[in-house]
Amino acid sequence: MTDTLGSRAVRGSLWLGVVNLVSKSSQMLVTLVLAALLTEGQLGAVALAVAVVNLGQVVQSIGVYDLIGRTERDPRRVAGTLLTSSVGASLFLTAALVAVAGPLTALLGTPEAAGLVRLAALGLPFSAAGGVQLGLMHRELDFRRRIVPDAGGAVLGAALTVVLAVGGAGPVSLVLGLLCTAVAQPLLGSLVRGGVRPCWDTGAAGEALRWIAVVGPAAVVAALLVNLDYLAVGHVLGPAAVGVYSLAYRLAWVPYIMVAVVLGAVAFPVFARLRREGRALDEAVARFTGAVLVVTGGLYLALALLADRVVLLGARWADAAGPLVLLSGYGAGICLLQIWYQALKATGHVRRYLVLETTHLVLLGLGLVSLTSAGIGAVAAVQLGAAWLVVPFAWRLLAGIGVAPPAAKLAGMVVRVLLACAAAAVPTVTLAHAGWFGTADSLPGGIAEALLLMATYAGATLLLQRPALAELRRGGHG
Repeated sequence: MTDTLGSRAVRGSLWLGVVNLVSKSSQMLVTLVLAALLTEGQLGAVALAVAVVNLGQVVQSIGVYDLIGRTERDPRRVAGTLLTSSVGASLFLTAALVAVAGPLTALLGTPEAAGLVRLAALGLPFSAAGGVQLGLMHRELDFRRRIVPDAGGAVLGAALTVVLAVGGAGPVSLVLGLLCTAVAQPLLGSLVRGGVRPCWDTGAAGEALRWIAVVGPAAVVAALLVNLDYLAVGHVLGPAAVGVYSLAYRLAWVPYIMVAVVLGAVAFPVFARLRREGRALDEAVARFTGAVLVVTGGLYLALALLADRVVLLGARWADAAGPLVLLSGYGAGICLLQIWYQALKATGHVRRYLVLETTHLVLLGLGLVSLTSAGIGAVAAVQLGAAWLVVPFAWRLLAGIGVAPPAAKLAGMVVRVLLACAAAAVPTVTLAHAGWFGTADSLPGGIAEALLLMATYAGATLLLQRPALAELRRGGHG
C-alpha cells in the first residue's frame, strides 16, 4: 500500500472500530439483558425471528452494496440506482414475509414467532436505504461519518429494547428495538450528508445485474451459513434449545463483528483501489490477515476459557458453556475467511468466492442433517469443523491468483498467536484450578480472570509481534 492509502486504511480501521465498539457493545448489552429476563424458549423465538428477517435483508440487497466500492462509474449514480432497486425489492419482500410468517414459523417449530417476524420485516426498506448510504461511505474510506447513523441507530434501538424488556414487554422488546435501529439509520445518515438521491441509470443497473449474477447467490449462501444452524436447531430440538444455542452463538459472534467485519470493511475498498491502480495485493492481504489473527486470537481465547462463567446470566444457561468453547474455534476460522473473501471479491474473482461459500454450506448442511439430533454441542462442533475445512481451500484459491500470504509467513503468524495464547492460558488456568477466581458464578472472580488473560496475552503479543506493531504505528507502510 502507498503511504497515503496505508494511513487512510489504519485511520479507517480505527474509526470503524469506534463505530462497532459503540454499536456492538449496545447489542451485547441487549443480549445480556434479554438473557437475564427471558426464558430459553422466549429467547429462542426471538432468535428464529431475527434469523428469518436477516435472510430477508440479504435477499433484498444480494451483495450489491459492494459494487459501490469497486465500480468505475459515478459512484453516486450507482448508489442512487441501487437505492431505487433495493428499496423496491425490500417492499415486495416485506409483504411476502408478512404473508408467509405463520406457516413458515410453524415449519420451524416456533409458531409463536410469527408476529415477531411480521413486525421485524417492516424494517427491511429502511435497512435497504441505510445499506446504500454505508456502501458509499465505505468507498470513500469515510468511516468517521458512520458514527451517527450506525452507532447512533444502534444505541437508540438498544435503549428502546432495554427499557421495554425491563418493563416486561418480553420478546417483542428486541424486535421493536431492531425496527427502531432500521428506521433511525438512514434518517441519521441524511443528517451527516450521507443521504443518497434515488435515480435510475441503465448502465449502472446493468452492471449491478452482472454483479448480482455471481455475488447475489454467494450473499444468499453466506446468509444461510449464519442462520441455518438456528433453523435446524429450532426444527429438530425446539425453541428452548435455540435459546441456549443462540446465547453461545451471540457471544462467539462478538469478536467477528467487532474485529473481522471492521477490518474486512476497510480491506475491501483498499484491495479494490490497489486493483484499480494495478498494484499487487499480497502484502496488503498479509497485513490484514495478521491483524485479524492477533486481535481475535486473544478475544476467542478469553471466550473459551471463561465459557463456564455464562452462568452469571443465570444457572439455566449453563448448557451454553460447551457450545461456546467450540464456537470460539469456529469464530476464529470465519474471521480469517472474512479477510480472504474480501480479496477474492475486490479482485473480481467472485465465482471462486461463491465456490468457497457453497462448499462451506454443503459441509455445514451435511453435518447438521447428520448431527443436530445429538444436541447443540454437536451443532457447534459441526460449525467448527466446516469452517476450518474451508480455510486451506481458501488459501489455495488465493495463492492461485497471487494474493495469498506466503505459506511460511502465514505459518509464522499463526505460531506467534498460538504462543501468545499459551503464555496467557497457562498461568490463568493454573490459578483458576487453584481456586483463585472462585466459582463460575463469581462476578469479581470472572473479572479478575478476564483481566489476567487479556493482560498476559497483550504482553506476550507485544513481545512476539514487535515488527508488525511497529509497522502499524508507521501507518501501515513499509
